[in-house]
Amino acid sequence: MSTLIFTHVAACHGKGNSNLIDMTRAEEGVGYQPPSPSASGVSQSGSTALDIVLASLDDAKAEDTTTIDIAGKSALGDYMVVSSGRSHRHVGAIAERLVTDIKQAGHGPVRVEGLPHCDWVLIDAGDIIVHLFRPEVRAFYNIEKMWLAEPLTDRVATA
Repeated sequence: MSTLIFTHVAACHGKGNSNLIDMTRAEEGVGYQPPSPSASGVSQSGSTALDIVLASLDDAKAEDTTTIDIAGKSALGDYMVVSSGRSHRHVGAIAERLVTDIKQAGHGPVRVEGLPHCDWVLIDAGDIIVHLFRPEVRAFYNIEKMWLAEPLTDRVATA
């Protein structure tokens, strides 16, 4: 486990293994079994993927978490979760914990972008897309405003 933590810290500062997300539990010395796919989005413990994501973010002390239902707005997924970490290291640690929790809950493969820099980390967990930001980066991009906006057809119909 200490190798994993060292690699994570090095990756967040541009040193060492920048492809951290490809590390599997087998590389950590633990036998890895691929999770069984869950068509309903409910794991063996009965928790939905969204519940796992929100609990993991809360446990990792993520700040200002917002959940956006994008099921009718985009084919990308059902939910978008936006949250912040206090620093590069915090954002990286939140992302690492979230990926581990999702995989352990049996919610399939997870793709991660942005982990080497830890300013904006995108985690694609199938029907849930998670954006983790440092506060300054989150304020700059303000993606919640775009996804929470009323669709153009709804605005035209009410005018």
